[in-house]
Amino acid sequence: MAVVPHPPLVDFYEAPERREHFVRDLFDDTAPWYDWSVAFLSFGSGGRYRREALARAGLTRGQRLLDIATGTGVVARAALTITGNTGDIIGMDPSIGMLLAGREKERFPLIEGGSEHLPFRDASFDMITIGFALRHFADLDAVFRDCRRVLRPGGRILIMEITAPASRAARTFLGAYMGGVVPAMATVLTRSRKVGRMLAYYWATTRDCVRPEVILAALQSAGFADANRHVELGMFSEYTGRS
Repeated sequence: MAVVPHPPLVDFYEAPERREHFVRDLFDDTAPWYDWSVAFLSFGSGGRYRREALARAGLTRGQRLLDIATGTGVVARAALTITGNTGDIIGMDPSIGMLLAGREKERFPLIEGGSEHLPFRDASFDMITIGFALRHFADLDAVFRDCRRVLRPGGRILIMEITAPASRAARTFLGAYMGGVVPAMATVLTRSRKVGRMLAYYWATTRDCVRPEVILAALQSAGFADANRHVELGMFSEYTGRS
């Protein structure tokens, strides 16, 4: 049974079958501003956090890593500071715009493609990362099962996500900021309504994303052992599992 990360968001696309096309076009159109948006959301601390999360997940020098939904390669670049070799890292994303924007910053291999059917042999990688992109998949079960297939025995998966607060009051406050203030400011600063819409969509998918227990259950169902969630600052979730 498919495990969808969130229900259809009719404020952004008319029908569920339009989701994939909408997401790809959205990220193609906003790729030039994506790294700026990441830095804007994290107040410039995102790179340090990603490096720390990768280290907590067990990434070490010389390991081979696949970064799924890599975007412009923000997580992959953080991983490179640990592995030390561009040949050990592959980034994969369905948005050609994102990949082209990322190529200007680092020269590790990049592949255009989705995540439900990974074009790699079994047992190819030591670690797979998914950085703040789980919400954009069509089926978590299909993605997690193929991730496990291409991981070597004992390999690990690391999924980084923002988890909306369970408290209604906290969720309302965060929504006013991430779903209102941030998109409005980004639109003014970049002079691009598309960037504001991308950040509004970012919050909508965060707000409506399945809860942590569903993600952990999907990892376990896909065959991952030691499925676990580590939380930083009450909202930054790091899901890990071992193949």
